[in-house]
Amino acid sequence: MTEPGPKFKTIKFLKIIFCSFFITVLLLFIIASIRTLSLDVNVGLQLANWEKTSNISPLIDQHQREELLANFKEAIRIPTVSFSERESNATALLQFDRLLRKAFPTVFSSSLVRHELVANYSHLFSVQGSQPDLMPYMLLAHIDVVPASESDGWEAPPFSAAEIDGFIYGRGTIDDKGSLMGILQALEYLLIKGYAPRRGFYIGLGHDEEVNGYKGAMNIVRALKQRGVQLSFVLDEGLAVLDGVISGLEGPAALIGISEKGSATVKLSVSMVPGHSSMPPRETSIGILAAAVKRLEENPMPRLFGHGPEYGTFEHLAHKFGLPLKFIMSNLWLFAPLIGRVLERKPDTNAFVRTTTAVTMFNAGVKVNIIPSLAEAHVNLRIHSAQSLQEVLDLIQSTVGDQRVKIEFVEGFDPLPVSSADEKSLGFQIIKKTVLDMFPTVTVAPGICVGNTDSRHFKDLTNDIYRFVPVWFKPGDAQRFHGINERISKKNYEDLVVFYFSLIQNCDIQKLPEPHSSAHEL
Repeated sequence: MTEPGPKFKTIKFLKIIFCSFFITVLLLFIIASIRTLSLDVNVGLQLANWEKTSNISPLIDQHQREELLANFKEAIRIPTVSFSERESNATALLQFDRLLRKAFPTVFSSSLVRHELVANYSHLFSVQGSQPDLMPYMLLAHIDVVPASESDGWEAPPFSAAEIDGFIYGRGTIDDKGSLMGILQALEYLLIKGYAPRRGFYIGLGHDEEVNGYKGAMNIVRALKQRGVQLSFVLDEGLAVLDGVISGLEGPAALIGISEKGSATVKLSVSMVPGHSSMPPRETSIGILAAAVKRLEENPMPRLFGHGPEYGTFEHLAHKFGLPLKFIMSNLWLFAPLIGRVLERKPDTNAFVRTTTAVTMFNAGVKVNIIPSLAEAHVNLRIHSAQSLQEVLDLIQSTVGDQRVKIEFVEGFDPLPVSSADEKSLGFQIIKKTVLDMFPTVTVAPGICVGNTDSRHFKDLTNDIYRFVPVWFKPGDAQRFHGINERISKKNYEDLVVFYFSLIQNCDIQKLPEPHSSAHEL
């Protein structure tokens, strides 16, 4: 018998390779298809029998509607601006204190509520629960706002609380006086109706969140630590309800922040002997530094999509996409690199994919005919959950790659721990239930905050910190945050009051119910 020739063996080998490849692709497709049809991580507690609580109706009458809007507008008109860690508007902060006492007399006089001033301008409220064995929780908000000027292009003066087409315009409407006034207004109405909570809770209002919260939030934390307080969860500002913002998603999505990116500020500097511009050296301090900055911009931090909380975000939302996006979102184990490449194309979604690098300050030179001796640049980085502060600093060092460029770490911190978001997570599930009770068509998902909040100072008091306010964001609204024409609709502010009114009552349960799925496994 004749031995098969080399050509025959090669063809046979290629057939085996092709068949193996085809079978592998087919198996992956079948697995991915089954997962696409079956994945819905939003069921479970949604269908479970929650412990019955006799909730007071959140119905708001016309008189209350006028009252809560008047209180809110007055809060917006007070310019509680934080300019820096050393400079704030103390007069406005004192005025705001007087407003709170006037607007919420029951909160300040109730025997169930203990009020303390912290660091002169921040507030800590302790609300007594009837069952001390239930671990308390905490609601956070902040009094201060970032600067704003009408000359920047506002449609109405930024501290006017003007009404335009059903919206209240003003600095602080969404960051963060909406949630602050909403929390206290909800508690005021509950106390007036004779409500007494089973689970105690705290309300913390910091006065310097916009400049790191070192006086307000940190002193509130210090006071609680001295009393040995531990919290079941903390809820602060952060993410919102996104309506029409995520391309391809059917319906609005409420994203609850379960972590925050870390932060770092780094100073780059180059020092050289100064000289006259008529006899310039081949390289100047500005040129060397500019080249270093250019390398940082041209070589972004590694793409890390799928290695942090954003993985859970897309899993929770997957069933609300149409094909083929539903197929892709349901199978991040297969398509994460592809989605990461798509997301990195836009600045607002690139922030979810990696540690971002932003050159925010560049200083050099004092006269047009002098080669400057010193050039400096500040770089701000927001660190992805899958990286550490030290890893980012090492990458900056290697990317700059020039011994003439001095790299100094100014300040920063690691990404915050990731809070729980499963069916045993008391805080997440109560927030989710409250959202779905109010907005049944909304899809709830965990998310990550690309900015930072006062809540990061509370990580020693709890394992679970959530960042969410039910503010509705349409396309373009996110740019109003710290930008021009910050606003909230009158209806949306009323929703905030109702949300906290319901949330406080929903927390009055002993424990979460068993998931619906586990009770019906057979």
